[in-house]
Amino acid sequence: MTTLHGKIALVSGSGRGIGREIALKLASEGAKVVVNDLDADPAAETVAAIVENGGEAVACVGNVTDTDFADRFVGTAVDTYGGLDIIVNNAGYTWDSVIQKLSDEQWDAILDVHLKAPFRILRAAQPVIARSVQEAKAAGDAVPCRKVVNISSIAGLGGNAGQTNYAAAKAGVTGLTKALAKEWGRYNVTVNTVAFGLVRTRLTEATASAESTIDVDGNAIKVGMNPQLLDTMEAMIPLGRAGTPAEAAGAVYLMCLPESDYVSAQTLVCGGGFML
Repeated sequence: MTTLHGKIALVSGSGRGIGREIALKLASEGAKVVVNDLDADPAAETVAAIVENGGEAVACVGNVTDTDFADRFVGTAVDTYGGLDIIVNNAGYTWDSVIQKLSDEQWDAILDVHLKAPFRILRAAQPVIARSVQEAKAAGDAVPCRKVVNISSIAGLGGNAGQTNYAAAKAGVTGLTKALAKEWGRYNVTVNTVAFGLVRTRLTEATASAESTIDVDGNAIKVGMNPQLLDTMEAMIPLGRAGTPAEAAGAVYLMCLPESDYVSAQTLVCGGGFML
């Protein structure tokens, strides 16, 4: 039997990159996954890949910062699969600038996607979890251990020049994790953070062009890294290279395993030994 057989998982931002690998990994271990992306096509592609490999998945398309998204996301899990067991708050992006050039829009957008969106998703999940625990106790059944994994970054632990908004948001994720671990311990829910270092995705791939962008709510956000800067950063990593999305997903999987049922309020750094 697979390690996550019958578990129901929400993974935000799972149409591409690390989130896609997280969804694929959890599904390969038996979880039924609610896949999310801003765009319908990437979400559908992840769902199709899971189904083709014998898993179960459904898409919930939308922006995690929309006011109605959290209820739709949680509702999709409940309506489709009857509950939820694992929540991975992964969706996000960076919108960098030194502080004197950082706009209120940039600040708000990054805190909204990395901190407010997870808060809303977790708030929406609480009644579902509490009700399930009450029903299990009333029936005399054991309360299963549920998992929350919030995604952070080493920028949230040590800061990073040009990323005051991102570093502040990711530092906030640590506080959210630690507080919720204390609130939800009574439900037998573990709440942990995985903080990524340099991982090769479309946001960090080497590019000589300053015009590489993604579109988020009509804003053209620059992505990619100067190849020389990328080489310099990789040289500072003790393992000598950036991580892969699959390796990042593996770190999240560790916090979803039954073997981590007594680990809570912790931050696991997945960075090849590098710390800012």
